[in-house]
Amino acid sequence: MHPLTAPHSLKEKQRQEREALILQVAQEVLMEKGYYETSIDEIAARVGISKGTVYLHFSSKEDLVAAIFERDMQKLVERVETILSSALTAREKMEAILQFMCGSLFNQRMQLLYSLSNSAELRRTFLEKKACLRDMWEQLSARLTSVLEEGKAAGEFERTIPTVVMLSAFFSLLLPRGRERLMIEEQMSIEEATKYLGRIYFKGIAAN
Repeated sequence: MHPLTAPHSLKEKQRQEREALILQVAQEVLMEKGYYETSIDEIAARVGISKGTVYLHFSSKEDLVAAIFERDMQKLVERVETILSSALTAREKMEAILQFMCGSLFNQRMQLLYSLSNSAELRRTFLEKKACLRDMWEQLSARLTSVLEEGKAAGEFERTIPTVVMLSAFFSLLLPRGRERLMIEEQMSIEEATKYLGRIYFKGIAAN
């Protein structure tokens, strides 16, 4: 049976590798040019394949971009679940999640997501039409809400502040524009910027 299954497995592996390369290149082009100026033709040319081959994997540019977000959101949700299943306190969990989401590995993804989310049309496309993305985002929001509630119950977080406000403030820390200004104008590293923003989120700016 092995000689019969090996070619199929090799073909599938090659398909997956080609698809991963398409996603990688597409993300690079999107970061450079934005959604509207990105074309399937250019993505195909950079990968070194025909446009038709790209369409064998993704039926449209919309589906291609959605696949990028789905891949990254899945990685994010998995990492968050790993942190939440640890023995850390609620605050330590939120700090670890902030460090991960603002880290260099994830930062480019957030920049891309932020740039697309500025367009109402694209928000509708990727959060309303793509149910899988909406579901994963809602799952992430629900999990973060639960750890914030856990922290409030344990006395780690201020109980009088609505959890929805805490969650909204946390997500605002992830917007890349503020960190970019600190890194460019103030020449801070992304780690420094994240540390100080996190300190303000968890401790406030009051001296006492």
